[in-house]
Order: sequence, then C-alpha cells, then structure tokens
Amino acid sequence: MIRKIITIDEEKCNGCGLCVDACHEGAIAMIDGKAKLISDEYCDGLGDCLPECPTGAIKLEDKETMPFNKELVEKRMAEIKGQKEKEKEKEKEKKPLFLADMPPMFANVHGSGDSQLKTWPVQIKLMNTKAGCLKDAHLLVAADCTAYAYSKFHEEFIKDRVVLIGCPKLDDNEFYIEKLTEIFKSNDLKSITVVKMEVPCCNGMTYAVKQAMLKSEKIVPYNEVTITTEGNIL
Repeated sequence: MIRKIITIDEEKCNGCGLCVDACHEGAIAMIDGKAKLISDEYCDGLGDCLPECPTGAIKLEDKETMPFNKELVEKRMAEIKGQKEKEKEKEKEKKPLFLADMPPMFANVHGSGDSQLKTWPVQIKLMNTKAGCLKDAHLLVAADCTAYAYSKFHEEFIKDRVVLIGCPKLDDNEFYIEKLTEIFKSNDLKSITVVKMEVPCCNGMTYAVKQAMLKSEKIVPYNEVTITTEGNIL
C-alpha cells in the first residue's frame, strides 16, 4: 500500500536524539550516532517527530510500504517500558560504594596531575552569558558528579574546553534551559559536549542542553558521554 511515512537524511542528522523522544510508537532509535527508522510498520505517518528535528533531517513522504501495525507497536512499547523499569530496578539494587572498596583512582596515567581548568566560574548559575571565554568556545556541560567519578576528567574532558557544571536533580532544570539558551544565542560555539552520570536523574542535563539548542536555534556539533558509578565511560 502507498501511505505517508518518515524518511531520515543521515547526512543532516546531528545525533541529538530529540526525534526518539518525540516518537510515541518507538519507531526511531539512535544507531551509531544517527537516528534511524527501525521499521516502516512502526511509523504511523503522523509526523510527531518532524517539529523536534532541529536540522530538517526528517521528512514525510508517500511510499509503497507495509501498513502501520498497531499490535507490533504495542509490543515494542511494552518492551521499551519493561527495559526502562529493569534499568530503574538495577539502579536501586546497586550497593553504595565506599572508598575502601574502590580501586585507586588518583594516579594520572599520563604522568601529569595538572589542572586543565582555564576559565571561571564553572557553575551554570554563575556564568555570564556574554563572557569573553564563551566566544568561539568548545563548551563542556557536565553534571556535578562526573568529575568525581571519572579519574581522567581533566585530561579527557576539561582540556581545551570552557566548563559549565550543574545538577539537574538538585537545581531548577527550567532555569538551566533558559540560561543555556541565552548562552547559545549570545555566542558562536564551535561544539558542545555533555558529560553525565548513568543514573536516571542525570538525563535532565541532556534534556536541558538539547532544549536550549532548539530554543536558541543554534545547532552545533554535539557529543554526549555517560560515566558509570564505577568510574568508567559507558
């Protein structure tokens, strides 16, 4: 049958993942950093994902394909829900880590323990949206806990970047969205890197940055890194 279905231009896709959250049928997934349509049968052709795409990579087209399969979608959404619940349970079951139980994390394998921090302040709340250091900057937006969890944080993430930190759980995430939006509007950033923890509450940082990119209409190269509670890159 011929019906409307989405197509995704991988060349235009910047990997932000906003379309994945916008699709209520679970038809889109991030694979190798790009949004992909999992199956034509999952796409209802209504295009809820289109307004969320900041680069215009998604279009609706008339295409000869299989009909929308509601039963398959319900099954897939149940699987996604089940997976999220398992992840939450796994998080609850994790035992607190004490310093005595943790491997040594203070030795710098590169032979240097020098701080790579070159700008101040670092708190999102305190940064002037028009600070000179933000001009043409490679921006790092990091959740507070990441620098404590990952031993090589300075060398691998702070080096050559302007740093902004915050906690989406303890602070007002709506404020973060507005502040980051103003920062993005006021400066021609070269790239944005988000570093967050694997815990669910940290997803708020990713959400704040992506929403700010949309609101500011400033789409720049974007990278996202997740740190585990054991101090590894996921």
